[in-house]
Parts: sequence; C-alpha cells; structure tokens
Amino acid sequence: MSRPRNALLLALSLFLAPVAVRAAEVNLYTTREPGLMRPLTERFTQETGITVNTVFVQGGLAERLEAEGSRSRADVAMVVDVGNLMELVDRNLTQPVQSQALEAAIPAGLRDPQGRWFALSTRARAIYASRERIPEADAAKLTYEDLADPRFKGRVCIRSGQHPYNTALFSILLVEHGETWLRDYLTKLRGNLARRATGGDREVARDILAGICDVGLANTYYAGLMLSGRGGEEQKRWGEAVRVILPSGKTAVNISGGAVTRHAPNRAEAIRFLEFLASPEAQTVYANGNFENPVRPGTPTNPIVEGFGELKPREVLLPEVAARRAAASRIVDEVGFDR
Repeated sequence: MSRPRNALLLALSLFLAPVAVRAAEVNLYTTREPGLMRPLTERFTQETGITVNTVFVQGGLAERLEAEGSRSRADVAMVVDVGNLMELVDRNLTQPVQSQALEAAIPAGLRDPQGRWFALSTRARAIYASRERIPEADAAKLTYEDLADPRFKGRVCIRSGQHPYNTALFSILLVEHGETWLRDYLTKLRGNLARRATGGDREVARDILAGICDVGLANTYYAGLMLSGRGGEEQKRWGEAVRVILPSGKTAVNISGGAVTRHAPNRAEAIRFLEFLASPEAQTVYANGNFENPVRPGTPTNPIVEGFGELKPREVLLPEVAARRAAASRIVDEVGFDR
C-alpha cells in the first residue's frame, strides 16, 4: 500500500474515531445541610441527566471561593441568611444571570435586579409563647418589641444575639427604629432573659416546657420539625408546649438563597439548576422537607406551618437589612447581650 494511501486511511480513522463527550455536571458549594439538599439534587439529576457534585461548606464559604479564585470549580453557591448571600455579592464572587424562568418564579423583592442572587425559601422569625402560662388572646398580640417590656422580666429565652438568625432580626429592627432605639431595646431584652442567651431555637421550646421561661424567639421551621415528630417524641412535646406567633403584618423574614459563582465553569448548568430550585416541584420539597416557606407564589406551605397563621412579612428591603448587619452585631456586643 502506498504511503499517500496510508496517510489518507490514518486521517479517516482519526476523523471517524468516537469523541469523548464530557458528562454534564454542576458543582454546588453549600452551607445547607446535605440531608436537605439531597432530595433536590437527586430529582434534578433524574429530570435533566446533569450530575450535581455537592461540597458541604460548614463555614467560610466566601473565604474559600476567594482563595480558589479563577481555579474554583464551584458553579452555584447556596447559603442561609441574607447577610451571607450579600457577602458573596459584595466580594464580587457571583455573576449576573438573566433568566425568564427565575424572574417569573421569584418575586422582585426576593431577587437581585441584576440577577446576582436569588432567594429560594423564606424563614420566619417567630415568637414562641407558653400554652400553659400565656393566655391565647394575649399571645396573639405579641410583638418583638413587647419582649423588652418589664412584664416579661426573667421570662424570655433566646439563643446567642450574635447568631445570624437574631442578627438578621435585630438588623430589621435597626432599619425601622435606628441605633439609639435598638441599643435601648437590646439592653432591656437582655434584662428580661431567664437564662444566658445560648443554645438553639429548639431549646427555647424545651425551656418553655420546663418552666424556665414563658416566651422566646425561634424560627417557624423548628416548630414544624418538632411537631412533625422528626426529632423524636421528646422534641414533639417541646413543640406542643408552645404557640407559634407571627406578629401581625410585622413578621421578620430571612431567606436561604443561591447564586451563580463568578468563575462558574458550567454556567449553563448552574442557571438550569437554580431554575429547577425555583420550580413548583422543588419549592414543594422546601415546604415539606424543612418546613420553610416557598418563594414561588402559589406553592402551598406544609399544613403544620399553615396552622401557624398567615405570614405577613415586615416591608424592608433585604439588601438594606444585610447592610445593617455589622452595626447590629456591634450593638449586641456593646450591650453585653451574650454575657
């Protein structure tokens, strides 16, 4: 066989050889518990064929993305708390996204106008009140501001004032009332504590049942988890001991959310994943998997959460709340709230 013909056959064989196709994937960096994310990522893969590689980052997500820089494999960052989400934006760790699906699914107040972040669920900061010692009619009227009233001296339980859930609430109050008011409020609230500000939200219900305190602050989804029995019979008793109060028209709401990272190597897949998380199917998982409130209008909340009453959030802009977080944290320290 001649050399020219050999060369021709070699070229044809190379041309016809199968080309390796990289499997579609999306790399998720998240501070959300893996157990909550797994049902969502598995359904997404089943529907799209796109593999989700999940990296659970318990803390320092922004620092990790900064350190990785352009070498980062992260496509989507998911966090809890509006302050953590805005931190990613402020550090230029996200990129703008235009998506008709996301804009149609998520109300304007729960997403960035430039598409740099999107809320995926909301979480209400509620008042827990003793069913045994606080009459139902009195409990229904309670506000966050009331907890600093002298009538609750030695009757309030709360986790650390520096925990993001409380910092977000205090930031909302700071936006509405100013620094002088917040300093006075936190001083009085600290004076009403039945015990040191510590533990978690579930422990607020536990200590109300034990008679250590009569009222406290905690997220609604913890009550849902306790009342559902997922935490066991003991925690169910904790949940049954409290009424969950959503201050009428004035409930403080925080968010969990996501963004496409600045250096996302799989940008198209990342957008598709966020669109899925805002879909009716995924929003239903948020509602029933962790008793959170869906952001997509028309998605029903879990019946347990529905029983807490209609959620009417305080009308404050999320970026403004995030911007006040550092000031709220400083005031918490200044009044010695956690000491």
